[in-house]
Amino acid sequence: MTTNDESWGGFPPPSEKPMYEIPVTPPGASAAGWAPGAGVPLMPPSPSFSAFEAPAYPAPAYEPPTGAAQPVAYEPPAAYEPPAAYEPPVAYEPPAAYEQPGAYDPPPYIPPAVSAAAPQPAYDPPTSSSVVWSLDSGPDQTPAVTEAHDPVRRLIPEGRRAATPTPDFQIIEPVASRPEIPEIDETLTQPEREALEKADKDLIAALHEVVFQKASDLHVTVGAPPTIRVDGGLRPAASTEPWNHDRTRKALMSLLDERQLQIFEREHELDFAFTISANSRFRVNLYQQRGSYGGAFRLIPTEIKQLSALGVPDAVGQFSQLPRGLVLVTGPTGSGKSTTLAALIDLVNSTRSDHIVTVEDPIEFMHEHKKSIVNQREVGHDTHSFANALKHVLRQDPDVILIGELRDLETISVALTAAETGHLVFATLHTQDAPQTIDRVIDVFPPHQQDQVRAQLAGTLQGVVSQTLIKRANGKGRVVATEILMMTPAIANVIREGKTYQIASMMQAGRESGMRTMDQHLADLVNSGVITRHAAVEKAHDVEGLNRLIQRVESPAESSVMSSGPDFGDSYSGTVVR
Repeated sequence: MTTNDESWGGFPPPSEKPMYEIPVTPPGASAAGWAPGAGVPLMPPSPSFSAFEAPAYPAPAYEPPTGAAQPVAYEPPAAYEPPAAYEPPVAYEPPAAYEQPGAYDPPPYIPPAVSAAAPQPAYDPPTSSSVVWSLDSGPDQTPAVTEAHDPVRRLIPEGRRAATPTPDFQIIEPVASRPEIPEIDETLTQPEREALEKADKDLIAALHEVVFQKASDLHVTVGAPPTIRVDGGLRPAASTEPWNHDRTRKALMSLLDERQLQIFEREHELDFAFTISANSRFRVNLYQQRGSYGGAFRLIPTEIKQLSALGVPDAVGQFSQLPRGLVLVTGPTGSGKSTTLAALIDLVNSTRSDHIVTVEDPIEFMHEHKKSIVNQREVGHDTHSFANALKHVLRQDPDVILIGELRDLETISVALTAAETGHLVFATLHTQDAPQTIDRVIDVFPPHQQDQVRAQLAGTLQGVVSQTLIKRANGKGRVVATEILMMTPAIANVIREGKTYQIASMMQAGRESGMRTMDQHLADLVNSGVITRHAAVEKAHDVEGLNRLIQRVESPAESSVMSSGPDFGDSYSGTVVR
């Protein structure tokens, strides 16, 4: 161990003995007078910090304050303010008793103001040849009756006056002349004449307005005047005054007999047919809405057109030659199913010597006896229900049966039985395509009967026609697009095995036998320029497949014509399709 004093910073090195010893007071000595002996080592003095580090600046000397200390002035506390007097809460008042609102009576309908043109003053010829009309002194000019277009590019029919247009809308003002209500047609049946005699005269005038304007529908509701649909748009009929609750109820109830009134009061809705002349019949639906009454009247075309005039393929006409089986015409509401069925029945009536029985709700197209005898029965008037009529129709020696709609299991079951027993049965369903139609018929039955129904349907179904209406490319009317399924042994086997998902591909490959899918027909219509690609895509089942089938390239102007706006109308017969 090094003993050099320098290695310890000037301090002596530690010894072998303890650096310090705790002093113990010897016995007999007092602690106050005792001191350690010379042999007891003491703690060496510790170095002071002041020895290593001196302050850079000396601290200032303390200077006591001068003068006498001033005491702080006493501030007494603020005066005591007691709290405000206690105010109890307002007594609880329960809400008023609920009052049931009365019948809905909306505010009156106020038609938009139409600026009337100033009348032309009588012509006053000039007194001399030197008189010249100035630009400001000439007579006011009234709007001329001419061809014009409304905001959606519909042509205003000749004989209608275009009122002063606003920057973004053009008001169509009806011509003042209105058709007079003719005398009651003596060719009508006695019940039809009696119903027409007691009907509301203003409502009958509105129905004649539908025929006069070549409209398709009439709407009667509370708070608006009777409104007709012309070329897809709604406009007031002859009356411009809105009808209130009592006026609407009186007009609509005047069309009903006692039996129909009881049904409407019980069901709150009613379907029936109403005739105003030998050539003017309406399908009527009465209903209730918000405690008031409403009615929709659909004009039924009296002329039954041929399938070719409707644009339906010739393959559909082959179903009229079948001796037996089930043929289904399907599509959404307003797709022209009734019009196509009427053309098929008329084709049978014109080419075959058969007994045709129809069950409809209500009867729409009236068929005359041609080569066949046609008996038409209306649900609610001639029979209680579809099922009840079909139970007895087999005992009426029919050859061809038309069922207005397959609504329930019992009706479908009787239709399949009638087709199995050697009758040709036509019926409608609200389905979109052929595979969905087959599944709908089968799914109506409980699971334990579905295998039997598949076998029954595979043996009786002869064809499915699914159709829809599409706006033409030129904006004038609509055209029908159809999907056709023709029964083959392969398709019958697919139905029997429950593999309806394979039917679409089999239809695509069966164009030589008259079959085609909806997308194939849509592509044909686009390629021929009848409809636009945009309109076809809206109705397509497989958009990608449709695009692969379309070969025609449209110009931007062509694709934009009538590609937007509502698709109104519900019939492709009469004046709708041009």
